[in-house]
Amino acid sequence: MASAFAKRVISWQAEYGRRGLPWQATRDPYRIWLSEVMLQQTQVATVLPYFARFVASFPDVGSLARAPIDDVLAHWSGLGYYRRAHHLHEAARAVMDGHGGVFPRDAATLATLPGVGRSTAAAIAVFAAGERAAILDANVRRVLARHRANERGLWEIAESLLPEDGIEAYTQGLMDLGATVCLRTRPRCDACPVAQDCRGRIERRIGDFPARRPAKALPQRALRVLVIEHGGEVLFEKRPRSGVWGGLWSLPECALGEDPQAAVRARYGADVEVGATLPPIAHGFTHFALTLHPQRMRAARWPVLADGAGTVWLAPGEALAAALPAPIRKLVAAL
Repeated sequence: MASAFAKRVISWQAEYGRRGLPWQATRDPYRIWLSEVMLQQTQVATVLPYFARFVASFPDVGSLARAPIDDVLAHWSGLGYYRRAHHLHEAARAVMDGHGGVFPRDAATLATLPGVGRSTAAAIAVFAAGERAAILDANVRRVLARHRANERGLWEIAESLLPEDGIEAYTQGLMDLGATVCLRTRPRCDACPVAQDCRGRIERRIGDFPARRPAKALPQRALRVLVIEHGGEVLFEKRPRSGVWGGLWSLPECALGEDPQAAVRARYGADVEVGATLPPIAHGFTHFALTLHPQRMRAARWPVLADGAGTVWLAPGEALAAALPAPIRKLVAAL
């Protein structure tokens, strides 16, 4: 069973699998790691330009470890799930401090790095060193759950199906199968190499796997963002490390019902003139939907703030090169 399943996946991958991706033609664990982290919850087409810019600026783990976190976040800006960028930076430093700058290649050691889970560690070890290890990312989980019509014990199933040879082609094949054929909706069973004994297909239960969580209405949140302008520049605040947009530069905020002039006076001790209210911007997160209501404001004078206040004045053109959340970047680009 295991060898037959694996052979079909390997054969299919040789003919139909994805090729030419920039992280495929290398055994460099650093670049493979970058791609695996970027591909978490993000499609290949979105990742490609980010990956290219990232490796151009940070070609090895040492350059990434030495880079200021603001530079790392600026390169990540727009890719979302910013905790991944923080984990990349932390892991790069851990490699330099704990492994002499030599990026690990075995799954057990890789799994000790910040942000590297069991499946990601296995994928890096497979492609960097040919280690015989099982992966179980979301795409592979869907393939195996449907094939067995069962979501229990998938790690054990994944390990039992590993081939003795051809682990790289098999692993890539499973990933490609889940990403291009065994789709969440409208799977292409006619093109699947393991459809003949797929219990989900045979029992007409493909739609049952993976089990769907009950749909919940996303909570709606709204806040006012303050576009405070002074001398052709805009005021930005550094967001806390934890929480939404952690560590990025964003605009000051206040509640919709709060007087924005009073909010600025209370926070900065400055008086501002209220300008135009700009069109709202909607932005979706995994667990809630956010609507930003931008308010332009102008400051004739601005107090000197203490060092470490977490604020910076930037011209809109300069700001676009900084680590901004996607909706804030959109707003600044329109100024």
